[in-house]
Amino acid sequence: MIVLSIGTTHPWNVAGTGRDIVVGTAMGARVFTAVAAVSAQDSGGVRALAPVDLPAFDAQLDALPWQSAGSVRVGALPSAQHVGAIAARLRPRPDLPAVVDPVLRATLGGALAGDDVAAALSNLMLVLPGIILTPNLSEAAALLDAPAPARDGMAAAAEALLRRGLRAVLLKGGHLDGDPVDVLATRDGTETFGDTRIAGRMRGTGCTLAIALACELARGASVRHAVVEARAYVRAQIAAR
Repeated sequence: MIVLSIGTTHPWNVAGTGRDIVVGTAMGARVFTAVAAVSAQDSGGVRALAPVDLPAFDAQLDALPWQSAGSVRVGALPSAQHVGAIAARLRPRPDLPAVVDPVLRATLGGALAGDDVAAALSNLMLVLPGIILTPNLSEAAALLDAPAPARDGMAAAAEALLRRGLRAVLLKGGHLDGDPVDVLATRDGTETFGDTRIAGRMRGTGCTLAIALACELARGASVRHAVVEARAYVRAQIAAR
């Protein structure tokens, strides 16, 4: 089982491509990576971000085993050009599931993407039929150019993103007050997943969910089954802290 991970590094490997290797290995996947940017992050947030130049990034993408991959996981990208380079590789592969986590800022503060990235994701990536998008509420707002959806507006926001042409949207409501709610929108309909909030704290929950989802899809799971299993994996990780 091969998963391709494309995104930004984190020195602590609690997020980004390093987290993908940790989680993917634990789930039985072989993870191949292409690095779009190198970050310096710690408990104070993002200290520095160094994008990889486009020729080197293109060469990394060309070196990935696309023909053997079961899925792709795309994380934080520093520029519209990096988004376009990935979209060009995904466009001729509509049957390859690609989990796109549109990370724009680090949880503890600091930008991980240029101002042009949200527009590039909307115009180049969210129109591809193999994409499974996993935004949080603020990321959905940026992609929709609208206020962040409230709990009762999550289904409509997920459905609006789905209409761009992608395969599925998992809108994450972990930052809501009270118990968390996630909304899955697919061409078969919209479903809400609710759970009681776990007391433990864990950094990199979005990255962990995205790579777990990619691993389940690489096994051949349906989107819904992959979402159920990936959410359960994240909850178990939080509970173990």
